[in-house]
Amino acid sequence: MSVSVRKNRPAAAAGPAPRRRPAPGTLAAAAAAGAALLAPLLLPETQVSVYVLLLLAATVVVGLSMLMGYAGQVSLGQASFTMIGGYTAALTAVHGLPTWLGLLLAPVAAAACAALVGVPLLRLRGHQLAFATLAIQLILLSLVGRQEWTGGDIGLQGVPRLEVAGYEFASEISYAYLALGALGLVVLLTRNIVASRPGRGLRALATSEVAAASSGVPVAVYKQAVFSLSAGFAGLAGGVYAFYIGYVAPGSFPVLLSFEYVVMVVVGGAGTIWGALAGATAITLLLQLLNDVGTREGMPASAPAVLSYAVYGLLLVAVVLFLPKGLVPSAAAWWDRRRASKPMEG
Repeated sequence: MSVSVRKNRPAAAAGPAPRRRPAPGTLAAAAAAGAALLAPLLLPETQVSVYVLLLLAATVVVGLSMLMGYAGQVSLGQASFTMIGGYTAALTAVHGLPTWLGLLLAPVAAAACAALVGVPLLRLRGHQLAFATLAIQLILLSLVGRQEWTGGDIGLQGVPRLEVAGYEFASEISYAYLALGALGLVVLLTRNIVASRPGRGLRALATSEVAAASSGVPVAVYKQAVFSLSAGFAGLAGGVYAFYIGYVAPGSFPVLLSFEYVVMVVVGGAGTIWGALAGATAITLLLQLLNDVGTREGMPASAPAVLSYAVYGLLLVAVVLFLPKGLVPSAAAWWDRRRASKPMEG
């Protein structure tokens, strides 16, 4: 009996695997990160402060975008949590405790307060919740302005510079990178949360509360968690702000600031990180332009505020009419339509 041995033939040499091109989103993220890192070094010294305030606003708006885009809740008092974080950091520092501890406690205090007031507030919906959050900020502004331990209407002055591991944040550039680090942390947390299993529940919640509840999503728990998380982000921004400015007062966190945050979310696009960043950038730069115009010689003292309110109204009307989903979602939809309209290559 003969046995035939089958020899294994060498497989045909495969050509080099085609390299995958980076996704447009990855390229955009890399470009944005590089520009953000270089900005403090390239900007004039007088403009670095604007950059710091832009980063702090974006830190707040990322959380508010989650709240509005996923939980479907509108907060007109988000600046109240920024104020809680700012005062927590300032009070901790002026009483001799380590400044880094004050920065750590700022988001914790804001999130804890949001968890406390969120129990009754989140039973409301729509404009009722929006007005309730606005009332919370008005109450806090009144209380803080009347307390001696908060400095009253004058506020807390002489807040020491932030010091971490022997390094003192004293220059504008150092605070620019501190604010950029805070924003990077917030963006990373938000991205991971949205991509996680609870994030899928949040996306279902954004589509329909009834459908999400019928699928087993704990709607009330998720709303409370997003509300507290967005407040914690605002508190972190408030803590950095307190050490950067070295002074906090009720006038540092006006009601108009809460409106600014909402306008940033609406203009950029609720429920998206890129929308929050784009909205914060656009509105902050626009406010800087309006402030320059309003403070010119011959303009009344109320010109900057009047111009801000007028532009907010016009922007909201224009966005609702022409870009109801915001700048970033509308631009993404346009890009998808443009790619789909191209003839497919053979």
